[in-house]
Amino acid sequence: MNNYYQDLGVARDASTEDIKRAYHRLARKMHPDVNTHDGAEEEFKKVSQAYDVLSDPAKRQAFDGGADPYGGASGAAGFGQGFSFSDVMDAFFGQAAGGAGRGPRSRQRRGQDALIQIEIDLSAAVFGADRELTMDTAVACGTCHGEGAQPGTGTRKCDVCGGRGEIHQVQRSFLGQVMTSRTCSVCQGIGTVIASPCFECSGEGRVRTRRNLKLRVPAGVDTGTRIQLPGEGEVGSGAGPAGDLYVEVVVTPHETYQRRGDDLHCSVELPMTAAALGAMIKLDTFDGMIDLEIKPGTQPGDIMTLKGKGVTHLRGSGRGDVLVHAAIQTPTKLTTEQEDMLRTFASVRGEERPEGKLTLASTGLFGKLRGAFLGK
Repeated sequence: MNNYYQDLGVARDASTEDIKRAYHRLARKMHPDVNTHDGAEEEFKKVSQAYDVLSDPAKRQAFDGGADPYGGASGAAGFGQGFSFSDVMDAFFGQAAGGAGRGPRSRQRRGQDALIQIEIDLSAAVFGADRELTMDTAVACGTCHGEGAQPGTGTRKCDVCGGRGEIHQVQRSFLGQVMTSRTCSVCQGIGTVIASPCFECSGEGRVRTRRNLKLRVPAGVDTGTRIQLPGEGEVGSGAGPAGDLYVEVVVTPHETYQRRGDDLHCSVELPMTAAALGAMIKLDTFDGMIDLEIKPGTQPGDIMTLKGKGVTHLRGSGRGDVLVHAAIQTPTKLTTEQEDMLRTFASVRGEERPEGKLTLASTGLFGKLRGAFLGK
């Protein structure tokens, strides 16, 4: 029997990745397409057979135990040998033991879904934006086009199961002879085996590569929103159907606006004179500079609303609002002239000696909000 570990040049405790790397290295070196020396083809076949055994857990276990990994089924077993009650039940109810299906299964498998994150600014969340994604993913092998075999070699019928993908066994029990069906450990239930695995994809039919993808981020997304792109995930083994790609959005904080739902909140600092007399100021919004009217007598915490200037609704039409919170600035340093003017103003209003008036906390800003909820 061949020493498959020696043929690949790996230790007996080599990992699956070590075995795959060793095969890649030797296959590229010995493949007849690149090596024309005498004996290269035989060496390549020997390396391919070694990889076929050591990359298959069942075959490797059989080889490590001193058995022939291509030895096939064990035949009928005596009473008490390899017997389990599930074997009897499976036989009576017409289902293969261990969950094996009827007939060979496809080599193709659906690929896994993928999840990536992207960061966008608040402006992109308001109006939507186009982004280009770069990601590492599995695609169909360009050398074997998903077949998993070296070009021109193809697959052959499994010698162990005869192409059925299952191994049938007859066992003796106290109920008589019981026939069970198990998935073939050599072909993994496919019914065919790859004699010469593709050295580019190691028989997987797919390889990992980096690709670019254009994405349209819809208006109205927020942190945590996931955008599903069907069929843009990883290609399955055997070039099976690709899974889906999910793009999770993260909206970076803005220096001025804070988002609450589809509304945008900001604060504007106003001199007390502007708050008292009223004014017209310029406000920088995502729609450009907009005139904002400050009504006379504006109080700290008053809110001015710009309708329809917030975030676009993700579902439905229209947009949220921009809510501007007034922050009144009281001067901390006054000139003598300014003090005299304010004292005159206070005298006219009869406020030279103001008396503090206690009020309930509900009359403040937070109290107004509380009152609104309580219907007061």
